[in-house]
Amino acid sequence: MAALAAWAYLAAGHGGFWRTSPTDGEDFGECGGVPAGGWPDVVAVVPARDEAAVLPGTLPALLAQEYPGRFRVVLVDDGSTDGTAALAARLAAGAAVGLEVVAARERPAGWAGKVWAMSEGVRAADRSRPELVLFTDADIAYGPGAVAGLVRAAAVRDRDLVSRMALLSVATGWERAVVPAFVYFFAQLYPFRRVGRDGSRTAAAAGGCMLVRRAALERAGGLAAIGGALIDDVALGRLLKRSGARCELRLARDVVSRRPYPGLADLWAMVVRSAYHQLRYSPVLLAATVAGLAALYGVPPVAAVAGAAAGDGAAAVAGAAGWAVMAATQVPVLRFYGLSPVRAVALPLVAALYAVMTVDSARRHYTGRGGMWKGRTAVGRAAGG
Repeated sequence: MAALAAWAYLAAGHGGFWRTSPTDGEDFGECGGVPAGGWPDVVAVVPARDEAAVLPGTLPALLAQEYPGRFRVVLVDDGSTDGTAALAARLAAGAAVGLEVVAARERPAGWAGKVWAMSEGVRAADRSRPELVLFTDADIAYGPGAVAGLVRAAAVRDRDLVSRMALLSVATGWERAVVPAFVYFFAQLYPFRRVGRDGSRTAAAAGGCMLVRRAALERAGGLAAIGGALIDDVALGRLLKRSGARCELRLARDVVSRRPYPGLADLWAMVVRSAYHQLRYSPVLLAATVAGLAALYGVPPVAAVAGAAAGDGAAAVAGAAGWAVMAATQVPVLRFYGLSPVRAVALPLVAALYAVMTVDSARRHYTGRGGMWKGRTAVGRAAGG
């Protein structure tokens, strides 16, 4: 009954977290939502470390953006060893949008790798003093008018941060099992509607696509204020919102991740890299998270099956009802990804998998392998540290 009550609250009162709000076909009114002051200058900052494999499928789309104003791209080569910088320069030959490739300077102690690369991109972008900076990842491909759509959203809805959660790959069986749940759990932690509500304490962003007003970022203290953040998108969202910035986070189909996660090991690595960090490396929060997942996702199906087997009608009905509400809340995300709603019935098993991955994230932290990404620790250490 407690689990059923919890699911009733989540479905009815938790910011409508389960209701997807994709940006497809938005109506911005007259003139297609042209900003009142004209189209502002935009610079896209792309941190890239050993991204030669994905750049051919993403960078040309960014360099072909149909943006009516001034738009250029700064790609930050973050110590790549696979020819990322040279490949980017070749891909930019003849492109309509200008590309500047900069080499990241040595990362200072206490800075997370990606945030430092983002900061290096902002340093290069500041030479032209753009009004807007688009932080994006090397594996993200944009539809032809995606950047213009982001700028319209910022102008029409008066937002300092407009973020889009990229459409992730669901080509393989493991991706179809794990990825929709990843999006679902993220929305449950950070309900998108609450992120966009002024005065709400809920703040987050999706790191693959974050359009930020440069003035708002400077008012908040700049990227140095989150220099050590491993989860840079959530940290940036919190930094901006706490400074009074107005934010927006939604799903999108015209912002697409081209990074494949063909096997469970690839998805596992993605999750465990930051899961324990999100729990602030706290054993207490880890225990509470695992217990909460077990109670919320495990109790309803166990009660439904065990209650039916034991002839306990109340337990069986309450468990089945909780399970049904749980499954119903995942259906919109599954439909967004073009997957069968029947998959929602297996959400308790996927939640159990995420619980195991979270525990493994803690194990890796305590064995000195936490936060590893592309062969290095995520946060720089002082000499001798």
